[in-house]
This record gives sequence, structure tokens and C-alpha cells, in this order.
Amino acid sequence: MKVIICGAGQVGWQIARQLSGEKNDVTLVDVNADLVRRASDTLDVQGVVGFASYPDVLERAGARDADMIIAATHSDEVNMVACQVAHSIFSVPRKIARLRAQSYLDAIYSDLYRRDHLPIDVVISPEREVAEAALQRLAAPATFDTESFMLGRAQLLGIQLGEDCPVLNTPLRQLNELFPSLRAIVVGVRREGRLFAPEPGDQLFASDQIYAFVHSEDVNRALEIFGKQNKKQERIVIIGGGNVGLGVARALEARTDRVRAKIIEKNRAVAERAADGLERTIVLNGDGMDMDILMEAAIDRADAVLAVTDDDKTNILAAVRAKQAGCKMSIALVNDPTLAPLMGPLDIDAYINPRATTVSSILRHIRHGKVRAIYSLGDSEAEMIEAQVLSTSPLAGKLVRDVEFPEGVLVGALMKGDKVVKPTGDLRIEAGDVIALFTMAADVREVERLLQVSIDFF
Repeated sequence: MKVIICGAGQVGWQIARQLSGEKNDVTLVDVNADLVRRASDTLDVQGVVGFASYPDVLERAGARDADMIIAATHSDEVNMVACQVAHSIFSVPRKIARLRAQSYLDAIYSDLYRRDHLPIDVVISPEREVAEAALQRLAAPATFDTESFMLGRAQLLGIQLGEDCPVLNTPLRQLNELFPSLRAIVVGVRREGRLFAPEPGDQLFASDQIYAFVHSEDVNRALEIFGKQNKKQERIVIIGGGNVGLGVARALEARTDRVRAKIIEKNRAVAERAADGLERTIVLNGDGMDMDILMEAAIDRADAVLAVTDDDKTNILAAVRAKQAGCKMSIALVNDPTLAPLMGPLDIDAYINPRATTVSSILRHIRHGKVRAIYSLGDSEAEMIEAQVLSTSPLAGKLVRDVEFPEGVLVGALMKGDKVVKPTGDLRIEAGDVIALFTMAADVREVERLLQVSIDFF
């Protein structure tokens, strides 16, 4: 597949790394020559320096025979025009644009993206994706990571194991014998910084970070088995009143259960905009790093603090200070993945990586086969893929035990009709089923082959 990626920032770089590693023909376009040179030197990609919306620049990037353009520059307008040029002049079949401004995303203006208007096939909104990720973290406070699958009927839970975990030093195959009715599979384990797909004979140890794929009805029971408890969040303090903080607060206000939220925002104009856009949420104008303003927000009685400013260091330090002041749980927005190892030592319970959420959204629309959802884990080390099994797939009609999955691939669950089923060796995979697969990055191409059909679905 020939792909043009506009924008060599964090998201563009990550998508280019992922796609070029899977032997796609990738060209990266950016106005910054240093970023393009860095990408060309480090990745197996071609680089073009110039404005992504200029027709001559896209022509140099090979738009005449490109299969897809992904517009992920820092400018919404450049992304939109790049897609228009790719469609009108070069007839590029598939166009994905990252748009940040909320005005462009308002549902009442959705006609804007019709093929006869502004032909964008998929619009990705990082702020909405991140706000949704933050809400999922708040809904599962005992986890460091969580994502919904199978129409909300299954959850991927990231759980940090402590010394009090009841199933330490127990081979994974024995979990099925100890808890036969538990619909949960440990699909990934991070130990000493390395993520891997575990074997049935592998044991779990204290300080392991595990990824468990769990039926939604069994989430609380699974957490208890792994030594955690889910507590209801009633008092939440949000540090940062921008699009992400505002989106989270609006979603909390829309919930039926009573949640008391407060926002702390340093910029007065942004704070006033947030206050105007909310009904029940209290908005405080001040520095989220200031202990006085934190105490005014009653941080010592808060169930959770969510630090979502546009500065990683502010988010980390504000989360640490809130936790020291007595807040029960802290979540920080962290753009730089190299800061992730600091979360544990600093006692930050969970973090959100905007790049990972945006990359996951884009990958969902790139993967071959009938892919319905993708979640990128770690620094794109692995993926959780949800896909429909089509009649032409090599999986269709086989028992789970008879499928030659690569070593780094595990089945999390199958959904037959509207019922989520725990995978066992004698379970038959049928056309129409929805399958959830954990796959290490090196095995993605083989998983795509297993999900592949006679004609690629894009």
C-alpha cells in the first residue's frame, strides 16, 4: 500500500514508523526539513519538504498513484486542504484528517465532509479521543489503562500487580481451573520493561503490569482476583480547562449518577469559556500547581485528580502534589512516552498518551480486513485488534486450537451474535463472529493475513 503522511510530528512519525515497518511504501511530508531528514535517516520512508496542501508538493510525494493520504499536521486547515487537493487533483481513494477545532467537529456541520463538499473519509479528533480515554480511566480507577471493545461488552484492563495479589506465582493455565466461570484472559505482561504475550505455563509476579481482556460483567471480579478494588468516583478535580478538560466535565455532567467536578484553569479567558460552557461544574481560575488553589478545590477530599493541561511536566507535578495532599487517585496526560516509567515511582496511578489514542484511531482505518477497533499499547509495542471474521478468512470454520497463531498473538474473546464468549481450544470460529486479538507489533502482518479477504477492505 502506498501512503502519504502529512506532518512529521509525534503522530505522523509514529504512523510512519508503524506502516514502514510493515513494508508499506510510505512518504512523509513536512515543512520542517530537520524533521523530514530525521525520519528519512531513521525510518524506511521517503521524505518531501514542503507545505502538505500544495499540489506540487503532493505530486512530488507520489499522490498520483497513492492509496491513502493521512493529514496530521498541526494545522486543521492545512489538513483539510491537503485532503481536498488529494481528491480533486490526484483522486486519492482514502483520505484521513486530524482536526482539532471543535467548530469543525460539530455534528450540525457534518455535511461539510461529503464527497461533493470537502471529501474527507475519516475525521480524527485527538481532544475527543483523549477525553474519552480519560473517562474510561475514571470509570476503572484500579487500572493504569483501559479500553472498551465489542460494543462495550468487553474491556481491556491494564493492572499493576502488588505484593497482595492473590494469584502471584500461579501458572496462568491454573487460573481457568481456579476460576472456571471468570470470563477473563491475561493477554499481555510487561516485566522489567519488556512487553510479551504469555504462555499458559507462565506465572505472574509482584510489580508485573498485565493486560487482561475481560467480559464487562466480570470486571469487578477480575480486579478482585488480581488484588484490586474498583471504587466509585464522586468528587473529581480537573486541572486544565481546555478542550480535553471541558469535554470530560461535560460528559460527567451528562451522567445520571451524581458526580461533583471542579476545574482549575490558569488562563482567565479559558476559565471563563469553560464556566460558560458548563452548568454544574465549578471553575476556579488559578494555577493547578498552587497548593492554596488545590485546597480551595478540596483536593484532600477528592476521589480523583485529572491533570490535562498542554504541558507534561505541569501534569506530572500537579498529579504528584494532589496525591500528596490526600487525593485518592491521580491521572496525568503525558505526551512524551519516555516519561511513562516515572509514573510508578511518582505514585501516579494512570496516565493518558494522546499520541497512542490518535495512532490507535488512525490504524483502525488502515488495517486490512474488517477491523472494527484497534488499541495501541505502550510505545506501539503491541495492538489489541477487534475484527469481524469473514467467510474468506483463513480463521473461518476452524477450532481455536487448530489456528496457527504466531507466538506473539493471543485470542482475548469471541463475540457470537451479541454474546461475548471466553476462548477455549474447542471453540469454533465462524464467519460473522467478532474476534479480539492481542498481537505484538512484529506479528501484525501475519494477523492481517489471517483477517484478510480476497479484496482488501479499506
